[in-house]
Amino acid sequence: MTQYVVVSGNPRPGSRTSTLAVAVGNALAGSSQPTVIEVGDLGPGLLTPGDAATAEAVTALREADVLVVATPTYKGSYTGVLKVLLDQLPAQALAGKRAVPVVTAGVAPQAAAAEALLRQLLTELGADVAPGLPVVEAELAETAALAEKYAATFSSPTGS
Repeated sequence: MTQYVVVSGNPRPGSRTSTLAVAVGNALAGSSQPTVIEVGDLGPGLLTPGDAATAEAVTALREADVLVVATPTYKGSYTGVLKVLLDQLPAQALAGKRAVPVVTAGVAPQAAAAEALLRQLLTELGADVAPGLPVVEAELAETAALAEKYAATFSSPTGS
């Protein structure tokens, strides 16, 4: 059974970026229930060696088959808290995993630029990176439709 994991890199749990990420994860997973990691919920534990919640998040990332990695655009890139979480993975930890970069931003050029940077990071970690989903704020009211449209075009190495 394919393991789906959704990571929201927004420092604020329950954000619009999170809502979009979960919608994409649910659309891809179909009848499966994806594991959801809200990086903002990890709080100071993200920087605390041996933190149980952070270790659990890292384990979920390593055990995933398909990752939906979402972030708002902060200062032209992905968020620092997302980077701190992903930096805890060893080299090539995402090898053999399909990753979907999902980026929200105020305007399309910002979304595209941040999506390219997130794609580079996921590639560096060994992921097979799917075409991304850059979304501008004006489109966020259409979260469910965006997720379903994206899922209809998605293919994973496992064929799901």
